[in-house]
Amino acid sequence: MKITRAGSQKSGKASPDWFSGQVRIDPLFAAESPARAAGISVTFEPGARTAWHTHPLGQVLIVTSGCGRVQRWGDAIEDIRPGDVVHFAPGEKHWHGAGPDTAMTHIAIHEALDGVAVDWLEFVTDEQYGA
Repeated sequence: MKITRAGSQKSGKASPDWFSGQVRIDPLFAAESPARAAGISVTFEPGARTAWHTHPLGQVLIVTSGCGRVQRWGDAIEDIRPGDVVHFAPGEKHWHGAGPDTAMTHIAIHEALDGVAVDWLEFVTDEQYGA
């Protein structure tokens, strides 16, 4: 058994290479071989969001606070709220982030395939975000 105490891991700023706006990442758990799953808590300030991306083995988001948005390529934007669980299939192109006027925090869980957990793509434009 392993207990990771709240506040025992450093918060970090999300990379501007993959995120727009102010985003904080708090690690929750890392994959420990042979497991491949890892989890982080991500807090998006209003208007902040990820770039378009995919996950080779999919991703699960659990919204814990605030109101946000998610979209998969070719579909309409969906609003998400605390308690919502979002599942993206392996290879599904998508983005997620806060609402325009509200912050949003979610837990993100994903698995790595051959050491790769995410493939980052182009940024979500303001027009795409506001659509």
